Amino acid sequence: MVNSKPYVIGIDMGGTNTVFGIVDARGVVLASNSIKTRKHANINDYIDELYEETMRLVKQLDAEGKIFGIGVGAPNANYFTGMIEDGVNLPWPTPIPFAQMLSDKFGIPVAITNDANAAAIGEMTYGVARGIRDFIMITLGTGVGSGIVINGQLVYGHDGFAGELGHVIVKRNNGRLCGCGRTGCLETYCSATGVARTAREFLELREDPSLLRNMPIEDITSKDVYDAAMAGDKLAQKVFEYTGNILGEALADFTVFSAPEAFVLFGGLAKSGELLLKPLRESMERNMLSIWKGKVKILSSELKEADAAVLGASALGWEAKSVTSTMAQLSSTAPAAPVA
Repeated sequence: MVNSKPYVIGIDMGGTNTVFGIVDARGVVLASNSIKTRKHANINDYIDELYEETMRLVKQLDAEGKIFGIGVGAPNANYFTGMIEDGVNLPWPTPIPFAQMLSDKFGIPVAITNDANAAAIGEMTYGVARGIRDFIMITLGTGVGSGIVINGQLVYGHDGFAGELGHVIVKRNNGRLCGCGRTGCLETYCSATGVARTAREFLELREDPSLLRNMPIEDITSKDVYDAAMAGDKLAQKVFEYTGNILGEALADFTVFSAPEAFVLFGGLAKSGELLLKPLRESMERNMLSIWKGKVKILSSELKEADAAVLGASALGWEAKSVTSTMAQLSSTAPAAPVA
């Protein structure tokens, strides 16, 4: 039987931009666009613009009445309640009943989860993790996110927030201060900002010559470190070796928890290639419990960077109807959300 609603809408809400698009069942992004997340001080004005710009794409594709559901990836979004519960990078008071607000506006079911979980769902539906029932998605961007899949199901935990592996402590003594308030979290070392931080520390504590000494130390980014490393800069290469060692140790520890077949790496830092992957693999195998040595794969995302955010969110849209039903059951216990 032909599906009368063969499309979904994928929305990825970032702290700066919100990317959205129309996706078909094969995982093809048919049209996409973006708006500025922080443009509106009032959440209702933001939703109005998001609706208008999304419907512009829907009309261009002659897809009115053909949208099955909407999937949303957003910071600190709760899959069970449909709420954005702590949007530290968003301009509106939280919690926000975002899924319900979107569903009311568009008149179709909406499912929401955090961005790393959306990436895991996208990879499992359209990418390199197709056919893999046990894997852990690791997103290496400004922070470190994760989505844990066990027996083909994403793990949400009892409250919807399972899988914050970026906040596992990897340095107990004299660890770096994390934005979460704790010290020594994985993301303070193995994110893009962590790489830049390591480079600055190396430059201050070591006397090695480096191309990075030709720029203001406070302006150094992970891209600068990558470019220097690719140009043969030994100090920059040591930064990636240090980062890969820490991440490899962490992945060996994560394996003990869920015995994944693979780790899937996604994000800007994951594109560093063997600069990061070689020390990562060596460190992971060196620290792996013997029963898993040589058994766990390190895979890189197959999703196109330009489409990845929309694809990850859109994959959730196919299950939006069931999630909306769950939200309705929970709504009586959900906290009221202030609206600016």
